[in-house]
Amino acid sequence: MTDSATVDLSAAASAIAEMAAKAPQGEVTNLADVYTTQRPRLNPEAIGASLLDRMPAPTGWRILILPYRGKEKTAGGLFLPDEVQEKSQVSTQVGYVLKVGPLAYKDESKFPNGPWCQEKQWVMFARYAGSRFQIDGGEVRILNDDEILATILDPEDIHHF
Repeated sequence: MTDSATVDLSAAASAIAEMAAKAPQGEVTNLADVYTTQRPRLNPEAIGASLLDRMPAPTGWRILILPYRGKEKTAGGLFLPDEVQEKSQVSTQVGYVLKVGPLAYKDESKFPNGPWCQEKQWVMFARYAGSRFQIDGGEVRILNDDEILATILDPEDIHHF
């Protein structure tokens, strides 16, 4: 593995710990509140059990995905307009697996090597895959189990257009 392929997760861990220390105690009640302004943009630990319980339960072979929101500002420090951020979110190809349906990856003829992904993993999918809908101030998608293209460690490693 080359130096360019290594992923430094120490900054993410410290940012999450810092956010958790500053965050008000109690459960998050709105999907928009799980996104942060620091890297990583999505704080998976902020997704409380009651929020997940209120999310739709995917049926059959479907998977519930929370799409990744891109950066709010450029590397040079310029803030991106809301319209640019919204276009980026609509065309995002990366998301966080929230729930997996009861029949997902159970077809051994289709998935002889087992599941392609599991809950609490970052995944890639086709740009317009799945069904999109708004819930609690954010967008979620429901994808079929065979629409997952890859698993990834960090959504920032993928360039978004």
